[in-house]
Amino acid sequence: MDTCYRHPSRETGVSCSRCGNPICPDCMTASPVGMRCPDCSRDRTKTRTIRAPSTDIPRVTGVLIALNVLVYLAEGSIGISAGLHGSLGSDFGLFGPSVADGQVYRLVTSGFLHAGLIHIGFNMLLLWLLGRELEVELGSWRFGALYGASLLAGSFGALLLSPNALTVGASGAVFGLMGATAAILHSRGINPLRTNIGTLIIINLLFSVGGNNISLGGHLGGLIGGGLIGLAFAWSGRRARGLPVGWIAVAAVASAAVAGSLAVV
Repeated sequence: MDTCYRHPSRETGVSCSRCGNPICPDCMTASPVGMRCPDCSRDRTKTRTIRAPSTDIPRVTGVLIALNVLVYLAEGSIGISAGLHGSLGSDFGLFGPSVADGQVYRLVTSGFLHAGLIHIGFNMLLLWLLGRELEVELGSWRFGALYGASLLAGSFGALLLSPNALTVGASGAVFGLMGATAAILHSRGINPLRTNIGTLIIINLLFSVGGNNISLGGHLGGLIGGGLIGLAFAWSGRRARGLPVGWIAVAAVASAAVAGSLAVV
């Protein structure tokens, strides 16, 4: 077993999620994508690994937030309470009969519509908190692919449980980011339920079950799809020997989500 890089007398099975140095419990600092050593927790920009991108600026996360906000403003009604206003919701929201009529684009466009300031505010806050860490961990291309496939998986889950309900929101994709983060932590020997991400998933699932006008299917679909992709990316980096396992998982989840959506409507 490895020993802590700062305390050589202490054995440990946990490594820093950024630099890979083995760390003992006294040296662990929790982050959304795993435990970090004291050096990496202090400096998030100068410490690199081979797999880390060349910059810590979460560009795709920023673009996704900007798109969601712009579309919300285009809806024409900025209110606190939930509710869709104008034609964008009815024309581009997720609705089973419309998808069955050939409007497959609703599987994607519904993920950029929101019903009220609370709805978009909560989703964008989670997207920023998760995306700024996960995009740096995976890289912008893989992060963007994860988000898109999770969005489609969330649409499939929503249609599976409520095909005749008009559904909007980025929460399916955001749940996919949660699932991927939990999967990556699990692959590193860290129990996600003992971290902040585990608590976040449990709380949001409880709200999904007990809340009104909340798409439980969309949340579960995104969570499962993102979790599968996160496991594939983690496995690809450790055991796949260069095989594009992660990208295969992205294609498989996205294709299955689209095919499943068309089947259930």
